[in-house]
Amino acid sequence: MAKQGSGSILQFAPFQSAVDEGFWHRLSSLKLNKLGIDDSPISVTGFYAPCSHSQVSNHLTLLSESIPSESDEQLSTTNLGNRNRCSIPGTLYNTNTLESFHAIDRQSLLKQEAKKIWEDIHSGKAVEDSAVLSRFLLISFADLKKWSFHYWFAFPALVLDPPATLVDLRPASQWFSSQEAESVSAACNEWRNSSTTADVPYFLVSVASNSHATIRHLKDWEACQGDGRKLLFGFYDPCHLQNNPGWPLRNFLVLIFARWNLKSICFLCYRENRGFADLGLSLVGEASITVPQGWRDSQCVPNAVGWELNKGRKAPRCIGLAKSMDPTRLAVSAADLNLKLMRWRQLPSLNLNILSSIKCLLLGAGTLGCQVARMLMAWGIRKITLVDNGRVAMSNPLRQSLYTLDDCLNGGDFKATAAVKSLKRIFPAVEGEGVVKAIPMPGHPVSIQEENSVLDDCRCLHDLILSHDAIFLLTDTRESRWLPTLLCANSNKITITAALGFDSFLVMRHGPGPFSTSDDVKADAANALSADMGNLALTNRSEGHRLGCYFCNDVVAPTDSTANRTLDQQCTVTRPGLAPIASALAVELLVGVLHHPQGIYAQAELANSIDSGSTEQPLGILPHQIRGSLSQFSQMTLVGHSSNSCTACCGTVVSEYRERGTEFILGAINHPTYLEDLTGLTELKKSANSFQLDWDIEADDEDDYVEI
Repeated sequence: MAKQGSGSILQFAPFQSAVDEGFWHRLSSLKLNKLGIDDSPISVTGFYAPCSHSQVSNHLTLLSESIPSESDEQLSTTNLGNRNRCSIPGTLYNTNTLESFHAIDRQSLLKQEAKKIWEDIHSGKAVEDSAVLSRFLLISFADLKKWSFHYWFAFPALVLDPPATLVDLRPASQWFSSQEAESVSAACNEWRNSSTTADVPYFLVSVASNSHATIRHLKDWEACQGDGRKLLFGFYDPCHLQNNPGWPLRNFLVLIFARWNLKSICFLCYRENRGFADLGLSLVGEASITVPQGWRDSQCVPNAVGWELNKGRKAPRCIGLAKSMDPTRLAVSAADLNLKLMRWRQLPSLNLNILSSIKCLLLGAGTLGCQVARMLMAWGIRKITLVDNGRVAMSNPLRQSLYTLDDCLNGGDFKATAAVKSLKRIFPAVEGEGVVKAIPMPGHPVSIQEENSVLDDCRCLHDLILSHDAIFLLTDTRESRWLPTLLCANSNKITITAALGFDSFLVMRHGPGPFSTSDDVKADAANALSADMGNLALTNRSEGHRLGCYFCNDVVAPTDSTANRTLDQQCTVTRPGLAPIASALAVELLVGVLHHPQGIYAQAELANSIDSGSTEQPLGILPHQIRGSLSQFSQMTLVGHSSNSCTACCGTVVSEYRERGTEFILGAINHPTYLEDLTGLTELKKSANSFQLDWDIEADDEDDYVEI
């Protein structure tokens, strides 16, 4: 190439940026999980390397490791000494809204970064750590709903006024003699292959009179003077153009002039080919600098330029990642978005780990089961098992939200499996399982031929309850809730019941089992729960009464509630809006238990009570029972303590089950009075029937009263 220069203005090829997709994923995670609405500047690291191709320039690149992880206090130093990743410090300003992004004072930010470079030059920091000369700036806005990112890079460059003039610019192979070129190439390769210098982007090239070349640090400038040496200021040039040096030279010239007061500067634009020095591609130039006005005053910061152009225009860039992301991964990110946004302001203590790790068992896949499953997924709960032995009927899809007409055809699919398929269509990352099993019920006697099948169902239900952390009782008959209630009391599981009337509902949490402090139950609970679940209290430290279960207020044992009933009494006839309300409350009750310090042992709290104010948790009160009426559009919270005569959870019944096992269950199923006899309800009813009232009626009409 012919000699260039002859007094023309020295022009520089702008830096170009490239952002890896992993950087945006890391930023999104940091924004959601740690930063929230904090828009303070973030220190980031960019990477670039010398140009390695005659037709393609290298870019300043941001990778996933460019931004600190959520747990890191500082950026990782694992890239030190990497010849392909020269580390450059940068500052990221991530705004909370698109309007803030467009309204940001870009010129002011550019001046701030330019001032840092100017101060580093005068303090000597730029000589010790030359990478600060190329520091960059990035402003951005992350739209985490659409997975699109608006951003704009700036590479601050101090402006020489008047600008530097180019005296000479030619390929390095033409500037050096053949011996000098050979020695310079060898010295550069050695510098680039050393782990201590490979990523140092600015350096000195000293060529002795005997043509021997050495590469030195900038701080060795004084030691390189004299003895007829040729001294060049070298830098890693990302640009491939033969007529223009790259952008990093701009601030380098300012440093050289301000630090050593040189007005004529020889520079080496170092470029490579296949990892080795290429002096045919590299350039050597000479620049002349006129003393800029006011530069003797270190407090007078020069003007700066450097905002990156977008296709020749001053405009930001935008990238959308939604189409390139795996649909399942995108669904998971979108599903978690609402929960993570809760932690920004309203609920910083929300424990997403405990929600994602808990295993929920839903007994019943009908109107309530479908709604509860969807609510659980909305809370970030991914591990859901549904148990039901019914099939989808034509009347189901309108009320049971997980089914469609296709599930009703050819006799109907099993509800449990159809519901899980629907859940996976809604959210592919759900870990769902459908179990087709009947629940043995008292009042529904079985023949000897059926006993083995019923006992298999009992064992299956027992194993399912042991392997899950929270159980929802969502079946449509009273007696079908008895065995699950007993098994949950025996294994001390979090148990939530939801039951519907025509225009009323009951949602309640069961209290802990009667032997909840025994060593074997604690061991079972610890094994079933995840590490986060283990933080819930395993011992009942409160002095209050144990909360009751669904059966604690009954004075009769559960019996067959479907026999001799008309069709409207056999079906769950209820107002359509009732099930979604009850289901949502049931799931909210579970989330409240999981976030309460005492977990399953938490005492009941009542709305508007005097005592609840001092202990109220971030999610609000934690009631025992919620009863609602659609006809009155009302709702109340109640407390019911455990009964020593309860047919499902009292110590007598649980002890009998532990001692006799399946034999006890068969007795309860086949003999209508078995549970009442065992718990003393039979005697209680006899006593109540024999109790007589004596009425003493006074003649005084004004003072009528009754004595009992």
